Amino acid sequence: MMDRRKFLKMSAAGLGALTLDGAAVLPAFAQESRLAMFYDNAKCIGCKACQMACKQWNKLGPVSTDPQGVYESPEGLAPDAWTLIKLANYPLNDNRDYLFIKVGCMHCGDPACAAVCPTDALLKLPNGVVRVDQNLCNGCGYCSKVCPFHIPQMRVASELSGEAKTSKCTFCQDRVVQGLRPYCVQSCPADALDWGDREAMLTKAKGRLEALKPDYPQANLYGENVLGGLGRLYLLLAPPEAYGLPQDPAFPFGATLWQKVVKPVGQVAFGATALGILAAFFIVRGKVHMEEVE
Repeated sequence: MMDRRKFLKMSAAGLGALTLDGAAVLPAFAQESRLAMFYDNAKCIGCKACQMACKQWNKLGPVSTDPQGVYESPEGLAPDAWTLIKLANYPLNDNRDYLFIKVGCMHCGDPACAAVCPTDALLKLPNGVVRVDQNLCNGCGYCSKVCPFHIPQMRVASELSGEAKTSKCTFCQDRVVQGLRPYCVQSCPADALDWGDREAMLTKAKGRLEALKPDYPQANLYGENVLGGLGRLYLLLAPPEAYGLPQDPAFPFGATLWQKVVKPVGQVAFGATALGILAAFFIVRGKVHMEEVE
């Protein structure tokens, strides 16, 4: 168990890391190398340094459920909350009856959000990062509807016109192109986050899993193969559903239809594109039962 003094010491270390970037430079990767983030649930202390770092680097505003708006306390992801540490009650053993989980975009190997995006505002890059270009976003909201993890959030720019832009974790794409780690990884005082070549992250995760199994028999690796392999790999101490993660996330039917039929046809001519977008609107809204965008 971690005492209060150790928790505060590690939290302070995380805050200090927000101002230090010199050691964050990674070895150069081949352009086609796929990168990934590794989250070690066994090491996470729930300090939320990663959450604060994300806001600082991406210049995100406050999200609060406090009536006076004093405390940062988002209940879920939001246009100004791209990553979130959540707590769940779950009896693991005699010493631990709680779980932390770092929530954010999974950067899927086969991303449904990018498949349905009519303007390529969401696009999977060769390094595996699912890029967001808000200059291209038309605010259709399809990405929010089809994501199996309900990640993209719509930032409403105008209540009058309904204009909106999609918003989500980008793995700090502006840092990654410079060979730097995402800022949340840089900030973690508990070494619960790592970043690098995906195969190397998988090797590390499997090694940790083997070491933890004797004490945590339910431990598992989440994200190795689902949806083309996730770019956010989780070492979990309990079954995925204990963290609110789907056991077997699936590529939605509506996204498949758009990717295989509507989008290719829409590229033939402007008229076909307009028709395809209209058809996809009714298909996704009518046949894919997803939560409404908050």
